[in-house]
Parts: sequence; structure tokens; C-alpha cells
Amino acid sequence: MTTVTTTRETEEVLDGLRDMYRGFVEGDRARFDSHLHETTTTWESHLPRLYSRPELDAYRDGRTPADRPAVAELRVEPRRIEVWGGTALAAYLLIVVPEGGAPAESMRITDVLRREDGGWRIVHHHAVTRDTLDDDAEI
Repeated sequence: MTTVTTTRETEEVLDGLRDMYRGFVEGDRARFDSHLHETTTTWESHLPRLYSRPELDAYRDGRTPADRPAVAELRVEPRRIEVWGGTALAAYLLIVVPEGGAPAESMRITDVLRREDGGWRIVHHHAVTRDTLDDDAEI
């Protein structure tokens, strides 16, 4: 089910997410990180456990350039965006298009964001790798 009611706030959330992923594709970590709250937590399929922001930074600092995925495009396909005052929930598919023509992959993501000076910051990020691009596929 896709439920996205467009408001100024939901557009701000989506614009921020899209800018963050453009930063990733362009290799601009400062741009990417500007969308993360300093206390963010991250829980992703490829990580062994829930990471704090310092643990996430240490993990990323320890990667070599070869460890970083080569991505041609990251596309946000919103499924549900809700805003309650200074808090937002963004549930979306992230379509990952690898460089070199390999098939696209999909991640199911839920982000919790907090509005601060300068925009929305992710306070919790949860991502699960999918084996299909269709979020309505049978399990």
C-alpha cells in the first residue's frame, strides 16, 4: 500500500532524502552526513547489529574504496511519509542501480526524522535488502 499525502513538510523530507543519496552517488560524504542527526542509529541488513552514529562513522572510516559499492543511481520511491510537528516517518523503497549494467536491487527503508535548524535529520535508519524490486510481491 502506498500512502503519500503531499504537503510542504513531506516534500521537504523527500527532498532531503534524495539530496542525501545524491551525495552518496557523488562520493560527497559531508553532504550525505549533513542529513544524519549526531545521535542517529542505523540498522541495515549488511550490518551485524544496531550501530550508533560513532560506530557507523568508524565502520565507514575503516572501509577501503573497493569496499564502497559502485552505484550509478539511488532512487527513492516513497510508500508512506507522515509528519507530526517536528517528527517525520519516511517509509520508502530505495532502488539501487549498480554501475556497469548489473540488475537493480531494492532496499526497504524506514527513517525517523527530526526537524532542526537547516532541515530534517535522520534519527533512526532501518534498511532491509530485498530480492525483488516489487514491494507488493508475495513473500
